[in-house]
Amino acid sequence: MIEPYDDAYFMKRAMQEAEAAYEKGEIPIGAVIVVKNQIIARAHNLTETLNDVTAHAEMQAITAAANYLGGKYLKDCTLYVTIEPCQMCGGALYWSQISKIIYGARDEQRGCIAMDTKLHPKTVLKGGILADEASTLLKRFFIEKRNLN
Repeated sequence: MIEPYDDAYFMKRAMQEAEAAYEKGEIPIGAVIVVKNQIIARAHNLTETLNDVTAHAEMQAITAAANYLGGKYLKDCTLYVTIEPCQMCGGALYWSQISKIIYGARDEQRGCIAMDTKLHPKTVLKGGILADEASTLLKRFFIEKRNLN
């Protein structure tokens, strides 16, 4: 029997994705989707790379997970994302019927909580996992961006 991993384990995998985004000059947000203790999707922001405002980590992960599962619904799946999803991603997560969303740091201005975005009634939302690490990476990215301009 495989020992179950904890939330910090999977959030660390999402942080690896955020770091990959950072290295590409993308806003460093990463995500993984897990089902039955197995990562089925990994993604990070690709908005600059794809020149697409919808290419957020969560959107990329939803698509990858749906392709893996062969269906559009992500029931029994958990999304781990380094920053609280925005309103757009929250809407897509609503329609995916994902079971659980676990995020690192809050987005006090544009996050789905601040924007009062409705999630699917059966979706569980939990935050604060590796929040300091996620927040620090994001702040570092924007400080460096400001200093380059």
